[in-house]
Amino acid sequence: MPRSAGSRRRRRNTSRPFLGGAMAVIAAGALTVTGLVSTAQAADVNNAKNAGFESGLANWSCSAGSGATVSTPVRSGTSALKATPAGQDHAKCTQTVAVKPNSTYALSSWVQGGYAYLGVTGSGTTDVSTWTPGSTTWTKLSTSFKTGANTTSVTVYTHGWYGQSAYFADDVEVTGPDGGGGGDGPGPVIPAAPAGLAAGATTTSSVALSWNAVSGATGYKVYRDGVQATTSTGTSATVTGLSADTAYQFTVSATNAAGESVKSAAVSARTAKPGTGGPGPAVPKHAVTGYWQNFNNGAAVQKLTDVPADYDIIAVSFADATATQGAVTFKLDSAGLGGYTDAQFRADIKTKQAQGKNVIISIGGELGTVRVDNDASATAFANSVYALMQDYGFNGVDIDLENGLNATYMTKALRQLSAKAGSGLVITMAPQTIDMQSTSGEYFKTALNIKDILTVVNMQYYNSGSMLGCDGKVYSQGSVDFLTALACIQLEGGLDPSQVGIGVPASTRGAGSGYVAPSVVNAALDCLTKGINCGSFKPSKTYPSLRGAMTWSTNWDATAGFAWSKAVGPHVRSLP
Repeated sequence: MPRSAGSRRRRRNTSRPFLGGAMAVIAAGALTVTGLVSTAQAADVNNAKNAGFESGLANWSCSAGSGATVSTPVRSGTSALKATPAGQDHAKCTQTVAVKPNSTYALSSWVQGGYAYLGVTGSGTTDVSTWTPGSTTWTKLSTSFKTGANTTSVTVYTHGWYGQSAYFADDVEVTGPDGGGGGDGPGPVIPAAPAGLAAGATTTSSVALSWNAVSGATGYKVYRDGVQATTSTGTSATVTGLSADTAYQFTVSATNAAGESVKSAAVSARTAKPGTGGPGPAVPKHAVTGYWQNFNNGAAVQKLTDVPADYDIIAVSFADATATQGAVTFKLDSAGLGGYTDAQFRADIKTKQAQGKNVIISIGGELGTVRVDNDASATAFANSVYALMQDYGFNGVDIDLENGLNATYMTKALRQLSAKAGSGLVITMAPQTIDMQSTSGEYFKTALNIKDILTVVNMQYYNSGSMLGCDGKVYSQGSVDFLTALACIQLEGGLDPSQVGIGVPASTRGAGSGYVAPSVVNAALDCLTKGINCGSFKPSKTYPSLRGAMTWSTNWDATAGFAWSKAVGPHVRSLP
């Protein structure tokens, strides 16, 4: 699901057309400075401090708390920078570097991950930058700049790009004449105690914890009742092996090569009682699914109780990955939602359930990085989702992983979750069109593997371009034929009609492309269930038990005056 307006992923208000244009401008700028790159002289030094991030973020400043040091991946040493764009922040990390006037400096850094930029400002001459659209291996960015007659310091920066995944940087170099403040800086000092320790989701046997990052820390130790329980390289951990309905006290300390900090202030948490959390109301024979945004990207900000009754399944978007592979967590964006409190959110879940609606947690989204590809991560996924169900009362889970899905291990994860939650667990999926073109695809295989516990697959019929229909012909998005001919692949590929839904944007602003009027959605539903109102493609048979429709998002629907749900909701309820 797109977390930003008119694009394919998180988080606030950008679109790919804008991104492409910006990239072209920046790329052109980068090309103009290529000729400046020169070989450093023998007497030159690296003027950047803490260039390899071995002392955490010392000497560096990252916008909006977007930066942290990680132990993997690293190019050299034991640490590297990880910076994560979010909303309108592109994760810019800067350092002021001392330089000499009228001198030439070679600027370079090794990067990995999403879009990554390297540049300098304040040179006194021509500021330069260079970038890469991302790489799965370490890639070197290089350029150079010349200082002005009065320049004694410059600002070196790295940043990612709006709506793109995190980038990693290591081994930054500003090589040239010694500016008097260069070198890799002093060795690490013992970090400060972590602040902001908080308990999150609990199960009968585990407690999820999170805390604020500490500058200079390379790891953290978590203590349960004074005894070390686990360690973490990030700012979260889940303590397991606990007894049900039991209170525990937790603290955390920060560590690096210099030693361990004093422990944080303690926080108490009680594990869940046996039998709490789980499924709720039955999903109607024909149902409408809507994604509710836990962020503000320019669409109408909503409380759950603002979602109209036309929606039968509300998918809360999105859960986020933790430092433990496969595990997820959720935190309400109270500030972005105008002060919507966690307590009110929890109460509103119960209110919607009392109205016969199912509220589920969506995993992934456009920028989601949850990875389930081994037994340990499958178990971590199942345990953490079940913990969120117990903690918030969610009725199930939506799988919206657009950055890769492993059918073998996601099947294991969902079956483990089903064993914990029992019958009535709601499982929905939101694959992209390319994911459901063939039963050999990982998404399609997962859906077929869990057919006995699957509720509905709401394929995203947008941001797609032309695709093959079940008759082997090519259909363009934005038409009734595109909806019906692609739905036919799932219907004839092994899914029950009750497990197939049509996913579309609620408005023209809800996706980059593929919007269709509600009347087109209703025509597609009629074509598939009754054999009427079809376009040029007409399926060989009808599917009266087709589940219904889905939209991204309830917020964009609200922005457009609920035109989508007012038209599609009643039509879905009128299906045979």
